[in-house]
Amino acid sequence: MTDADLMDTVMTTFFSVAPDLEGEPVEPEETFRKQFEIDSMDFLNFIIGLSKTTGLEIPEKDYPSLQTPNGAVAYLRARWDKAV
Repeated sequence: MTDADLMDTVMTTFFSVAPDLEGEPVEPEETFRKQFEIDSMDFLNFIIGLSKTTGLEIPEKDYPSLQTPNGAVAYLRARWDKAV
């Protein structure tokens, strides 16, 4: 899976949790919370959705790695590289 595919997965999952934000410009290095003003419950729902979408268990200690779109892509890349 390419990084573009992973970014698509991340953003599709994010917008499934916050559909009213779809179409908004995305800054890949900015936190989801800051650029979209989501609350902690929306962020948790994003993590849960990402886990379901990818089939990866995401432990709570890893949540900080997923705070930005690029961070989420890097996290998924590392996890998939280990799984292969």
